[in-house]
Amino acid sequence: MAEKSLFRIAVPGSVPWLRTGLLLLLGGTTASGAGIDLPAMPPNPVVAPVLVSERSRYDTDDPAIWFNAEHPEKSLILGTDKHRNGALYVYDLEGKIIEEKVVRHLRKPNNVDVEYGFSLGGEKIDIAVVTEVITEKLRIYRLPEMTAIDNGGIRVFRGEPSHDFRSPMGIALYRRPEDGAVFAIVSRKKGPAEGYLWQYRLEEDGHGGVRGVLARKFGAFSGGKGIEAVAVDDALGFVYYSDERNCIRKYHADPFKGAGELARFGEREFVSEREGIAIYPLDAKRGYLVISDQQGNRFHIYRREGEQNQPHRHQLLKTVYTTARRTDGCEVIPQGLNGKFPHGLFVAMSNDRTFQFFNWPDLMGEDQIPASRPDGPALAKAQERDESLQRP
Repeated sequence: MAEKSLFRIAVPGSVPWLRTGLLLLLGGTTASGAGIDLPAMPPNPVVAPVLVSERSRYDTDDPAIWFNAEHPEKSLILGTDKHRNGALYVYDLEGKIIEEKVVRHLRKPNNVDVEYGFSLGGEKIDIAVVTEVITEKLRIYRLPEMTAIDNGGIRVFRGEPSHDFRSPMGIALYRRPEDGAVFAIVSRKKGPAEGYLWQYRLEEDGHGGVRGVLARKFGAFSGGKGIEAVAVDDALGFVYYSDERNCIRKYHADPFKGAGELARFGEREFVSEREGIAIYPLDAKRGYLVISDQQGNRFHIYRREGEQNQPHRHQLLKTVYTTARRTDGCEVIPQGLNGKFPHGLFVAMSNDRTFQFFNWPDLMGEDQIPASRPDGPALAKAQERDESLQRP
């Protein structure tokens, strides 16, 4: 209940622009009389970003990070701009838009994810997959070129009764370690109490493009607002998603390992909606789950490995307040990238049409970084890809 307590700032009625500015800056939700009612000031320090990206045109929503293993300083940030005439933006590590890589004229792109080592045309490539709400499709692009390889898109949720039931929202990619098969796990705007998420195996279509083959339907839904955020832990083989008004849910990512729910957590500590999920690995098994508390303007952090002898019990470890406002999507990687981000990068959407770039130790502390390499990186999807490609 403390999260909903209010404090009050007196603002002269003659300066309405100041009232509006304070509401936008501090995340106020109500106004009355000559003052502004705002959520209680956070009990912890507010973490500021290292830098803020250039603004998109309409409405930023979800980021993804592509790690350039050969030249980490040339890694890319991808971000959706959600609009009927939207785009998939591409930023450098200074937050500058790389115009020649931006994919424009997408029909309300919502969420995006990246995966490494996808087999296409006899080679291993990296891909970005974005949900396109209005067309009811997945769009797939080769990285880092950002060239389309989907022959116009992969239609999802075929046969469902309405557009809302067919509208893809969240996306998470899973690369199965045993055989390198790549899957897309997709959520939607509305859906049933069971089978809300559909999982597709992505494979070469024989004509130089990619097709999706339905592998399973799974996932419980409480009946609240919806399910948007989805994230996969490739190494441990789990998928997490935000049942926005209820909890975080956890399942096996491999469709052949069963569809039973493994865990539900985060039922009490959120103000209202559970949104973006990011996974920071410390090593092969340990790390952190970072989840956006959108109306609280903060992130709740849980142990990736669960509790001792209880791997599916995820208790709240820490809450971090940042300057990002009403964050939808977020993403993190542990690799050292450059002098500004030597121990990993955390990216969070903010509702001023930007993405904020944070140095990971600013959120968790200098002692909470991988110790196996001097620059911090211990385990990430790109490294898993390189190791798996060397297996017989």
